[in-house]
Amino acid sequence: MIPLKSEEELRMLRCSGGILSRVMRELEKRIKAGISTLDIDSLAEKLILEQGALPAFKGYRGYPAAVCASVNEEIVHGIPSGRLLNEGDILGLDIGVNYKGYFSDSAITIPIGSVSPKIKKLIDVTRVSLSEGIEAAIIGNCLSDISVRIQRYVEDNGFSVVRQFVGHGIGLKLHEDPEVPNFGCPGQGPLLKEGMVLAIEPMVNIGGWEAEILDNGWTAVTKDRLPSAHFEHTVAITKKGPEILTK
Repeated sequence: MIPLKSEEELRMLRCSGGILSRVMRELEKRIKAGISTLDIDSLAEKLILEQGALPAFKGYRGYPAAVCASVNEEIVHGIPSGRLLNEGDILGLDIGVNYKGYFSDSAITIPIGSVSPKIKKLIDVTRVSLSEGIEAAIIGNCLSDISVRIQRYVEDNGFSVVRQFVGHGIGLKLHEDPEVPNFGCPGQGPLLKEGMVLAIEPMVNIGGWEAEILDNGWTAVTKDRLPSAHFEHTVAITKKGPEILTK
């Protein structure tokens, strides 16, 4: 069953999303060549705690860190480490916040210094594909209408969408029903209703869509080891249209 959020629950989710948005903005200002992904993780946890929230990922199903920091060919669930970011890398930063039992989830991909035109296009296309999907998150559409908009935009620009990992419902738990794929056929899945809250998150590869899991049991990488980008927002379905809670 897909839970529908009350006005009070949406108010609390806006608070959670606002905290996450502020943390993301602060991190984005500080991330540059020479910083380690472990330092980013420590800073993110500090910023979240300072605002009276908790890092939603830490300890979730055994995950060991506050953030997922995925570099270059890593798609999602990159575990922070002493690895230093270098000029020309890209960092997919995925963070969840638990504010008084209300969860929000967001991701961005950050270029480290100058990147190639192809990598810049990958980041731009992934970011815009998220906006495309959000535009379809309106009452009366089918869930797959979001998926189709994302897939069509990505593939029209010559890239591929990851299929092994998808978005999800969110709110009183980090992961709720429904799953939100980034591919599919129009007019499928449940109808979107007022009060649904979705974490929409296209993961886009320069090469093929296939992924593999590293030996750490968490980190997903592209099978062809070509770069991947990831953007995500927590979005509420409302009478006035989609409301981005993590903007």
